Amino acid sequence: MRRRIRKILPDHEAIRSNRWLAPFENTLLHPRLWHLNRRSAAGAIAAGLFCGLIPGPLQMLGAAICAVIFRVNLPLAMLTTLYTNPFTIIPLYIVAYTIGQWVLPGAHEHFVAPPEPGKDGLIAWMHALIDWMIGLGAPLALGLVLLAAGLALAGYLVVRVAWRIYLIRAWHQRRQRHGAA
Repeated sequence: MRRRIRKILPDHEAIRSNRWLAPFENTLLHPRLWHLNRRSAAGAIAAGLFCGLIPGPLQMLGAAICAVIFRVNLPLAMLTTLYTNPFTIIPLYIVAYTIGQWVLPGAHEHFVAPPEPGKDGLIAWMHALIDWMIGLGAPLALGLVLLAAGLALAGYLVVRVAWRIYLIRAWHQRRQRHGAA
């Protein structure tokens, strides 16, 4: 599992040689930000899932800041934010709005459908989408925080449990091979 993930992630030298990241070299090259173990992977997945619901293009920046603060795997945290994309963001926001309506008393207004992409282009649709989100207000804001926290907790627990199961199976397989020899 670790080898597969390492193939995707950039190495220290790629960061060290990037001139734009040179001022942050001391922070970004901290060993715990690049080490891949059960704790760092679970924390990175949780950070990425939480920050993936940050509106706008600040998701990866948020994941990077969380990775630095919590000292979890930086590339994996940033990669995890990619679960939100133009195809998944609207269903996720609808779920978040529903959660917000459920939690907030008196916020049971009727849901307004998101704007359809029109002939005016992507920029006009993005503006309409932002206006739609602002109109949803408090239920959406609270729902986003609760959904992000729930996804982060679930992702953390799933990675921890899956990694443990993997280690136990590998240990049993090694034990059987050495016991049979």
